[in-house]
Amino acid sequence: MPSKLKKKTPSTLSESAVLSGPDERYRAPALDKGLDILELLAQQPQGLTRAEIVKEMDRSASEIYRMLERLVARQYVTRSLSGDRYALSLKLFALANIHPPLNRLINQALPVMDAFARQAEQSCHLGVYDRGNVLITSQINSPRGWSFSLHRGARVGLLDTASGHVLLAFSGADDAARMRAEHTALDGEVPITEAKLRTTLTHIRAKGYLERDSQQSFGVVDISFPILGPDQVAMAALTCPYIRRIDSHVGPGLQAARELLRQAAQTLSLTQ
Repeated sequence: MPSKLKKKTPSTLSESAVLSGPDERYRAPALDKGLDILELLAQQPQGLTRAEIVKEMDRSASEIYRMLERLVARQYVTRSLSGDRYALSLKLFALANIHPPLNRLINQALPVMDAFARQAEQSCHLGVYDRGNVLITSQINSPRGWSFSLHRGARVGLLDTASGHVLLAFSGADDAARMRAEHTALDGEVPITEAKLRTTLTHIRAKGYLERDSQQSFGVVDISFPILGPDQVAMAALTCPYIRRIDSHVGPGLQAARELLRQAAQTLSLTQ
């Protein structure tokens, strides 16, 4: 059952509250309705049905329907596969990284990622699910200068990358189905059969991580661990594209890098 919001409180941008404020002349009722819906859904991780939103906001069904359709079209709100439940998307995460939870995660992750890069002599990146694929939010290069890296803000495939598979493996069944439904193929995406994807995700859940040859570059071994929330669902994926040196320099091996990455992901997870 959705938690009840107290109507007409300072935490809710209701039309009545705006009317009573000093800036009444700048009223924008349509914008207020959209913000009310976003604030309401932000408090409901499992989403709400349209009827529940109408009841909570005490507005007519027709005006809520129109506003929801626009928010879905602009990808601020997602609709469940059955079409009867609405939830807040992660689009705000991608808007200049101003969504506070992502900022906090990045701020906490960067020193941990930097420590991993120095100890493992490898690069690493942090990826989160965003509108059907994976958004790279942070990247740390190897201090040795030899590394494989992704640009911050790059989008990589949900169905053919280690980060994407780890995010899918450690999502709830409903969320994983929604993520796949929202997926759109990126340039160069490697196709995967349903049976192979199922096997891969089962393997990741059993081991707790993914390690395999990169499907995008020769000579790279992708190691990826989930950063888990209190509900054991992945908030992000921490990935190292491991490159083995073949010159005279002797650095940490694959097993050592994997253990260091495991420790980094555990440090950032909220399951301890």
